[in-house]
Amino acid sequence: MKIVIINSGSSSIKYQLIDMPSGEGICSGMIDRIGLETSNLTYVTDHVKLEEILPIPTHKIGLEKIAKLLMDEAVGVIKSTSEIEAVGHRVVHGGSTFSNTVIINKEVKEKIKQLFDLAPLHNPANLEGINVAEEIFENAQQVAVFDTAFHQTIPVVAHKYALPNYLLTEKKIRVYGFHGTSHKYVSEKALAHLENNSKIITIHLGNGCSMTAIKDGKSIDHSLGFAPSNGLIMGTRSGDIDQSIVFYMVNTLGYTLDSVNSLLLKESGMLGLTGFSDLRDIEANAELGNVDCQLALAMNAYRIKKYIGSYAAVLNGLDAIVFTAGIGENSSYIRKLVCTDMDYFGIKLDESKNEIRSREAREINTADSKTKILVIPTNEEIEIANQVYELLY
Repeated sequence: MKIVIINSGSSSIKYQLIDMPSGEGICSGMIDRIGLETSNLTYVTDHVKLEEILPIPTHKIGLEKIAKLLMDEAVGVIKSTSEIEAVGHRVVHGGSTFSNTVIINKEVKEKIKQLFDLAPLHNPANLEGINVAEEIFENAQQVAVFDTAFHQTIPVVAHKYALPNYLLTEKKIRVYGFHGTSHKYVSEKALAHLENNSKIITIHLGNGCSMTAIKDGKSIDHSLGFAPSNGLIMGTRSGDIDQSIVFYMVNTLGYTLDSVNSLLLKESGMLGLTGFSDLRDIEANAELGNVDCQLALAMNAYRIKKYIGSYAAVLNGLDAIVFTAGIGENSSYIRKLVCTDMDYFGIKLDESKNEIRSREAREINTADSKTKILVIPTNEEIEIANQVYELLY
């Protein structure tokens, strides 16, 4: 069974063609920096590796480009879209409606659309991916896998806000958690690697960032909440702020609520601090002496450290921390900043191991480090494929 996996993020599209149930990857690739003139496209099979820099202004254009490559006479891996039996879609916010993987129909799409306000950088891109895939792979089953599902095990003491009770019971305002597909995948890999240890913190660092406290394989706390905007400092999102700032900006500075919302989601985070949203640009400029970039990186790592301390308390111990996703897997700079001066938690980084780049799961801690430091490449696409196959078969 051939399944196309589409992970349509806020500024990127990851995709894979996977044969199930073997889990064999036939083709994979990514488009990032969507919306810029210098979007990066990769397309990889056993025989071909294409890399291209070109302007890709929208997700729709990116998905159409991917489909053309899959069926290209020279480098394609399928002759017809009829070979694809299912398309699995990552959908960020399932609200209180979706706690499991579902087959997509008109009603499901409408409910995803109703949740746009809760994930404005993601759910619209997710739905766009679904609509385009329905046109391209018209005979395939379209299936949605929700990021919020893994975090349904967060206990009420952690997922309930200190608001009037009816806002939870009637309006479903609570911590939902996100990046659940990634956190689930890497936590299972980590637990298999650690064998008997059960208290871990997974750190997903990309354009969007989040952390999860995981005990015995279950999510028990998470840095993102009702919508994917709080917690860590992200590419364009501020993460945690004092909510009184919003009222000050509206009532005293004259901002509208819409303008504040846009500022916090699209103009803040690393972009607001440095003028750059891509960490590769920020690190390069920091090395050249850009003080704003140096401070932003330090702030980014400081916020992660605060959550490590908080979650170590929640877990009542710590066996391992796990770095994953684009930044977590590739930025030795950020990992070093996070793991420096963390001896109290038994976190000791081996700097030579930290510089090694690999697609394999690996330890980067010293031999005497009480807490393991793992780098585990996430594979949300394989996790989605597994859930799609389980649902359909």
